[in-house]
Amino acid sequence: MNPGSMTEIWVYLSTQPLLWLTLTLAAYLVAIALHRKSGGHPAVNPVLISVAILVCLLMATGTPYQRYFDGAQFVHFLLGPTTVALAVPLHAQFKRLLAMGGPILIALVVGSLVAGLSAYAIGALLGASAPTVASLAPKSVTTPIAMGIAERLGGLASLTAVFVILTGIFGAIFADGLLRRLGVKDEASVGFALGLAAHGIGTARAFQLSEQTGAFAALAMGLNGLFTAITLPWLLPLLAPLLK
Repeated sequence: MNPGSMTEIWVYLSTQPLLWLTLTLAAYLVAIALHRKSGGHPAVNPVLISVAILVCLLMATGTPYQRYFDGAQFVHFLLGPTTVALAVPLHAQFKRLLAMGGPILIALVVGSLVAGLSAYAIGALLGASAPTVASLAPKSVTTPIAMGIAERLGGLASLTAVFVILTGIFGAIFADGLLRRLGVKDEASVGFALGLAAHGIGTARAFQLSEQTGAFAALAMGLNGLFTAITLPWLLPLLAPLLK
């Protein structure tokens, strides 16, 4: 088959709505296979690998992101039901959740404020522009909420999405190992830290460790999104004059 025929076939396939959905699922299956072959090593992160595969495909074929999204948007649609479904394993931990109400509240407030305000302050002190630091502040919140917060603060939603993904991948790779070195072994504590700092990607990593770890990560991800959406929009304007 000559190159011209291959090009014609690709042009035809690229217009089909199921192509990019199929390629997205295939990339993730490849990433999962590599993750399992590595023995579950956190550095072989399925999200990181599948994103890298898809970016290479988009660049190699010159496919605009909007065309990709139009084909793979069903995956985006499933984010809502998947997030709601995270309540199922959390229900099994309801008694322990009630017993840990106080520590969970303290960890939520401290962790959320440190994640948002420290990112904003460091960016501002290093000379980043106002839209950049506004985009950076909600980096530890799940993507849809983080993008909404960034827009309200005057940031760039697309830049926030990049920061969120990088934060999640970094947390999924390094967080549980760091926590073990610090002597934090309790599954609920590890899970809550992963979900709070690394949102959905950290929660996915937490479920690879155990169901209890994943359940508390899901709780932290949800609570952090709500708490950050309420507090950051009025806290950052108070902090901004102090950093000028």
